[in-house]
Amino acid sequence: MKPVIGITPDFEVDQDKGLPCYFVWGSYIAAIEEAGGIPLILPYVEDPAGIGLLLGRIHGLMLTGGAFDIDPSHYGEEWTVQKGTVKENRTRFELEITRQALNKNVPILGICGGEQNINVALKGSLYQDIRTQRQGALDHEQKRPKSEASHQVRIVPGTLLHRIVGQETLEVNSTHHQAVKGLGQGLKANAMAEDGVVEGVESERNAFVLGVQWHPEHLFVHDPACRRIFEAFIHEAARRQA
Repeated sequence: MKPVIGITPDFEVDQDKGLPCYFVWGSYIAAIEEAGGIPLILPYVEDPAGIGLLLGRIHGLMLTGGAFDIDPSHYGEEWTVQKGTVKENRTRFELEITRQALNKNVPILGICGGEQNINVALKGSLYQDIRTQRQGALDHEQKRPKSEASHQVRIVPGTLLHRIVGQETLEVNSTHHQAVKGLGQGLKANAMAEDGVVEGVESERNAFVLGVQWHPEHLFVHDPACRRIFEAFIHEAARRQA
């Protein structure tokens, strides 16, 4: 049987109907299916015990990206830049399910904001806004389509990510204005942008906890290295399933 991958959705209130709705971009679903997994969209459950029940029904957890910021109160800071869009219900759910998944050694793949969530769940911190807090930074919010790359990242040799992609560098897309600042407990950086911004993290304690700042779900169709990220994740989830 194929492993079941829990996918965290985004959340909006429909402006026309005034109704709340969950949604996931189809590229996340396609990437999991192409790699051999069964995607399962997870609702935001408030009760920690209920979150534990959700985790008991999946073999891997994928934390997706989204156009929102993690409130700095979650890593012990106040806003030092103009306050961004926050989705507190999503943040609370993703932090709790990430912490429980870490404790149960469930394989985790975090993409863009999902990488940042992993870092904050492990008591790391973020740049609230790269442009104003890191001098000489690249433009990490590309204007071109997400299916195109905009800058290069250097993969740290000897890391899990390096073993997966088998390359020293990758051309990646970039649609974020926040980034990892202080690394969370038990994490190490596995990819860096040319300006020194952390572009990937992984666990030194868990078998498979991988976060990437770019969006491989938009690149995997034509980029074998990005495809291998999903294949490795599904392989680890299948191993846990067995």
